[in-house]
Amino acid sequence: MATDLDGTLVGDAEALQELLSFYSEQAYDVALVYVTGRHLRSALSLAERENLPVPDVLITDVGAEIHIGSDLEKDLRWDEMMTEGWQPEAVSRLAEAAEGLTLQEIPTRCRLSYHADGPETAGRFEQSLKDSGIPHTFVFSSGRDVDVLPAAAGKGRALSYVFDKFGVRDARILIAGDSGNDRDMLELGHPAVIVGNAHPELRRTEALPHVFRASRRCAGGIREAWEHFFS
Repeated sequence: MATDLDGTLVGDAEALQELLSFYSEQAYDVALVYVTGRHLRSALSLAERENLPVPDVLITDVGAEIHIGSDLEKDLRWDEMMTEGWQPEAVSRLAEAAEGLTLQEIPTRCRLSYHADGPETAGRFEQSLKDSGIPHTFVFSSGRDVDVLPAAAGKGRALSYVFDKFGVRDARILIAGDSGNDRDMLELGHPAVIVGNAHPELRRTEALPHVFRASRRCAGGIREAWEHFFS
């Protein structure tokens, strides 16, 4: 199960415990991949606060970093891929020239994050990046959050890398999300769920046959989708 954290796995404590109990009762093991926009320290703090199980893989920073195993060691090959062609200084100059953007202090070298004062501001900044020719991935979510990442980054690309790394072929897979920065991983083609409390930018996306739209919120929507696809 590959899931976003805030607003997806986390957000309804009762439903979360219900989901974890459900997985523990199954005859099969459920591997956990957390895929979050949080940076590593923030993700670990959330996991401790919510008493989340240690994941098999932790993807942070909207796909800019991957951490593997119980020790959550950084995947060095992915880290090398992130630095190829990454031009943070050039991105920063464009952002400084744009109106309506506020820099977020994120302790990650392969990610620049901003708050935009609206979708129009984000759209203008995205266009300026396209016009500049700077290799990048642009992600807008939750109506105000802008992330500029290396061209090879993103939740979907990071998750595909993890599947390839571990030779995931025949396993049952469920991917869960609630906001715009989850879109690319939800569209990979594996069974996926948009939880019932999803942001409008995700609820407005085109209906796809492999994407289940849950009525329950957060972890309750994940449970609903798991039973829909795999029961």
